[in-house]
Amino acid sequence: MSARIGVITFPGTLDDVDAARAVRLSGAEAIELWHGDDDLKGVDAVVVPGGFSYGDYLRAGAIAKFAPVMRSVVDAAGKGMPVLGICNGFQVLCESGLLPGALTRNEGLHFICRDQWLKVENNTTAWTSRFDAGAEILVPLKSGEGRYVASDAKLEELKGEGRIVFSYAGGNPNASQLDIAGICSANNRVVGLMPHPEHATEALTGPSDDGLGLFYSVLDTVLANV
Repeated sequence: MSARIGVITFPGTLDDVDAARAVRLSGAEAIELWHGDDDLKGVDAVVVPGGFSYGDYLRAGAIAKFAPVMRSVVDAAGKGMPVLGICNGFQVLCESGLLPGALTRNEGLHFICRDQWLKVENNTTAWTSRFDAGAEILVPLKSGEGRYVASDAKLEELKGEGRIVFSYAGGNPNASQLDIAGICSANNRVVGLMPHPEHATEALTGPSDDGLGLFYSVLDTVLANV
């Protein structure tokens, strides 16, 4: 049986094609999901990819949370469906309330585009089980609003509950609090991160193929529940 993983497209989404390719490279079936359609088409997991949904008007991800498809995603996530938000997708998940905190302008107000080392802090999520805890992976980072912030109490909660999934290694590029590059929900099923694992799936075109680990992980998660 092949897992069916949905990839959402909003107006302004840039990385849906790459995310779908990563899904296929992992051995799963990529299912196109449209922002204006609340039908998730029976998928087993959802990827909210990067880009500039709705032009990032008002605030990155602030409009996308009202899309019909996101109402269905929020409902499905509440029932345990694995959801991954990448870059703008991470912003959408925070705006939708599926993950806490917010992503704000990078320190220095510059757009950052570079290959970035990440440390895997939590390998027990639906999207990170293929990694060793403490492993370092190399994936591209490209964002202008990638600085993760939250209240002191929420940061303490995330740290204490092991919900920091990825941290920046070798220097914090955007001054994210606690060097946070990615976090997860309390049930470990929803993960958001700013760097782009879907751009690190083949050694020929990416800095590595480390990003495939996230997609292999959710494939394991889905097939284990069949």
